[in-house]
Amino acid sequence: MSQYQIAVVVGSLRRDSFNRKLADAIVKLAPPEFSFNQLQIGDLPLYNQDDDANQAEPVKRLKAEIAAAQGLMFVTAEYNRSIPGVLKNAIDHASRPYGQNAWAGKPAGVLGVSVGAVGTAIAQQHLRNVLGYLDVPTLGQPEAFIQAKEGLFDEAGNIGAASKKFLQNWIDQYVAWVKKHAA
Repeated sequence: MSQYQIAVVVGSLRRDSFNRKLADAIVKLAPPEFSFNQLQIGDLPLYNQDDDANQAEPVKRLKAEIAAAQGLMFVTAEYNRSIPGVLKNAIDHASRPYGQNAWAGKPAGVLGVSVGAVGTAIAQQHLRNVLGYLDVPTLGQPEAFIQAKEGLFDEAGNIGAASKKFLQNWIDQYVAWVKKHAA
């Protein structure tokens, strides 16, 4: 049985982030051969191309953690109908300098949760556009535009009964996607 290390990028820094809670809960639905590492992105400096030749230590750490992973999971909030700046900053850092894109070829899944009725649909579409350019094969179906409402999580922080079937299907499809595309 192969082991799969998945780099999880949560596009929110808020301590009580719904997306961090979703990331923590959904990984519990994955099979035991999958392990998950939430990447720290809050300590990255703002991307500046002038720094490409001498990347900061947090950037080097991020790129090394991505390189060690067989897959990616993006769990993003939606800010002003797009992806959060902290997520875009992390994406830019790990894709640079030109020709040293750490994301390239890594199979990915995208999901997110918000209080709005359409979840993070627009942010996810923007993120998919960016990932497409960066040569990241991204799971297209099922999409997961999740609304944060009563019952999404149980008292222990796990996926609640009302959402478990849907999210179990998402993680099952994601697992199959990673197995199909991981080098």
